[in-house]
Amino acid sequence: MEIKTIDLDRMDPVISKADDPQVYQPKIINKSMITKPNIVTAIIFVFVAVIGFYTGATLKTSAFGKSAGGTSGDLKNIQAEVPLSGVKVGDIYGSADEKAFNTTATGVLDKGGLNGEGTHKLVRPGGPSQTVYMTSSVIDLDILVGHQITVWGETFKGQKASWLMDVGRVKVENLNMPLPK
Repeated sequence: MEIKTIDLDRMDPVISKADDPQVYQPKIINKSMITKPNIVTAIIFVFVAVIGFYTGATLKTSAFGKSAGGTSGDLKNIQAEVPLSGVKVGDIYGSADEKAFNTTATGVLDKGGLNGEGTHKLVRPGGPSQTVYMTSSVIDLDILVGHQITVWGETFKGQKASWLMDVGRVKVENLNMPLPK
């Protein structure tokens, strides 16, 4: 076997052989992709998307969107917020569907949870083991403190509380009731 020496100072042209595979080299076009028609199309697209978003949001919050939502007349007494006129016996707050929540309890609402679990507690006869600690992202429970209420909600496993519930519906049973023992 013969070893060829390479002269690094000598510059020979590279000659491709017929056996070498051809490498595809795309032609580079110097035209820019940013042309006036493309910019106009992008601006129109963004404009239509923004207008569509705001139109949908406006319709959802307007009277037209509420009537299109399909609330029936028998649900007109259901409300999430307590009116300024105050709480009355028989008022129902939160979800209109009792069956949407599988757990119910009745007692007197008091403020405060158990070591960070729950914002309120429903005190029931039978002692501390019957107390329901609860939170609600739907109903302002502060307005109902001191009243006897029935709650519908979803039970969750608490770390410290024996019974932790997320309340979705409340019915006022009696006003200004003492806490049971």
